[in-house]
Amino acid sequence: MAKIGDKNTGAKAGSIKKVLITQPKPEGEKSPYFDLAKKHDIELHFHPFIIIEGIPAKEFRKQKVDMVNFTAVIFTSRHAIDHFFRICEEMKITVSQDTKYYCITEAIALYLQKFILYRKRKVFYGADGTNKSLFDVINKHKDNEKFLYPCSQSFDSEITNWLKANNCEYARPVLYNVVSNDIKEVVDRKYDVICFFTPGGVKSLLENFPKYKQNGTKIGAFGANTSKAAEEAGLVLDIKAPQPQAPSMVSALELFLSGQKKK
Repeated sequence: MAKIGDKNTGAKAGSIKKVLITQPKPEGEKSPYFDLAKKHDIELHFHPFIIIEGIPAKEFRKQKVDMVNFTAVIFTSRHAIDHFFRICEEMKITVSQDTKYYCITEAIALYLQKFILYRKRKVFYGADGTNKSLFDVINKHKDNEKFLYPCSQSFDSEITNWLKANNCEYARPVLYNVVSNDIKEVVDRKYDVICFFTPGGVKSLLENFPKYKQNGTKIGAFGANTSKAAEEAGLVLDIKAPQPQAPSMVSALELFLSGQKKK
């Protein structure tokens, strides 16, 4: 793969050797990513494109959102889950066992297991990772609910617009900020595939490389909002997740790499 700015030098079918995952490297030695790299004889590199900065409890109090007054929480990212429970712990807030959780994907729903007894809680998630599927689930249960939508300053306005249009009582507390990481040296290392997981990751790419040209680099995106951000940035997507046959980025990469070998 060529450096940014070169022409017509993208990865050809079957020539995928280096893949960049725009997230921190998994802890420990066991990860499906490592199994994938071994199976397909590829180099997998991990580097977060964004930095998450939590809002201190002192700053959160200024938003005057009383967590205990809400019956349901909407989660669209793992970061939101991390910082929701962090704030609750810092402020000594006990989350009710009756709280309902609405997640945009099954993977994010399962991440709740780090903080709650999953099987004993009311957890719902969208069918295909889109906002529409999330709205379909919420719509079935929205009567008499008060929704919390914890997020960053760059929140998804489509969600708040839907809640407003459907006369839902809600609050949108900002619990963390998303800051673009310095990725110039990383992207210059000539990757054949770059996989994104958040709209913030796509934004980071463009902030670091305002004149970025894809030039055949294969782009993967996890989540409908990430795919939307990538396409709006003019990127061509070759790998999308979640999908019925690829619920995770690892499985989506598996399908893509297996397909490349057949060409």
